[in-house]
Amino acid sequence: MANLRILIADDHPMFLNGIKGMLSTVPEFEVVGLATDGPKTIKLALELQPDVILMDIQMPGISGIEATRQILATSPHIRILVVTMFEADQSVFTALRAGARGYILKDADEDEIIRAIKAVQSGEAIFSPSIAQKLIDFFASSTKNTAPLIFPELTERERQVLSLIAQGVSNPEIAQQLSLSLKTVSNHISNIFSKLQVADRAEAIVRAREAGLG
Repeated sequence: MANLRILIADDHPMFLNGIKGMLSTVPEFEVVGLATDGPKTIKLALELQPDVILMDIQMPGISGIEATRQILATSPHIRILVVTMFEADQSVFTALRAGARGYILKDADEDEIIRAIKAVQSGEAIFSPSIAQKLIDFFASSTKNTAPLIFPELTERERQVLSLIAQGVSNPEIAQQLSLSLKTVSNHISNIFSKLQVADRAEAIVRAREAGLG
């Protein structure tokens, strides 16, 4: 049986080398590449076609989430496991929306990391206990409401701004309606674009209207 081929993407050399050394002790694992930024991760994924990528979220050049989205657009068979120190709700939901099959924290022990790699390779979804609890809480909360929360990665204010954008309301009008400064509105819109992974206002409007806003 062929070894499970792994690409590790992380911009912290100490973690990168540590995880490589740990995985190298597992007989059925083969670390085929190391990447320290988003563009190199995408390049190596295309060239090496690993079975699993261990993906950090915050990396230079292109974020791990955007790298995940680009890699899966051309190589959907690659399994991506996010390994990060960030456990904020927006990071979890955005990573899953991009196509990650698992999400574990860097403080996971060796056995948990090995188990997670094997799980995503076999088609399972796997999460660190604290992340799993966040997902359980979210879906439990959703079932109590008449409708699921639209774009859970956004704050309530950002959803209000997005809804107005979907209605074709200009930034000055949004500022007036919500009693905000133009700069604050602009900041909210930048956050919305980043969280929804959209390039511009037109794409945001399409996403919002498809979800029922506006």
